[in-house]
Amino acid sequence: MSKTVHVLNGPNLNLLGQREPAIYGHQTLADVEALCRATSEARGLNLIFRQTNREYEMVDWLQEARTSAGIVINPAGFSYHSVPILDALKMCACPIVEVHISNIHRREADWRADTIMTTATTGIISGLGTKGYALAIEFIADQVGA
Repeated sequence: MSKTVHVLNGPNLNLLGQREPAIYGHQTLADVEALCRATSEARGLNLIFRQTNREYEMVDWLQEARTSAGIVINPAGFSYHSVPILDALKMCACPIVEVHISNIHRREADWRADTIMTTATTGIISGLGTKGYALAIEFIADQVGA
C-alpha cells in the first residue's frame, strides 16, 4: 500500500482567504497545504495536494489516488451535483474523508447540507475550519498504521 495521502480540493478553493472570509476564514490554500504537509510528514506519510475548478480533472485525480493510503477531499461546489466524482469515489479502496471548512448544516441555504459525496466517504468533517484537514490526515494515518 502506498504511504501517500491525496488532499484534493474543488472549485473556488484557489481563492481561499479572499472569498467570503467571514465564512471560510483568512487562511489561504497555501496555508492549508503547509498544515497538511506538516501533519502528513509528522506521521510519515507523503502528500499530494491539489486544487481544481474542473470536474474531469478531479475524476482523474481520484482514479489515480484510489489505492493510496487515503484521500481527503473538499469537493466544494461539486458536493451537490457531481455524479462523476461520486462514482470515482466509489471506486476507491482506501479511507476517504470529506472536509468542509464551514459547517454546511448551518449555512444559509438548505441545499448546502445535501452533499451527495457522503454516501461514498468513510467520514465527514464539517465546520472546524482548516483544522479539519489536519484531523482528516490524522484519521487516515491511524487507519493505515502510520
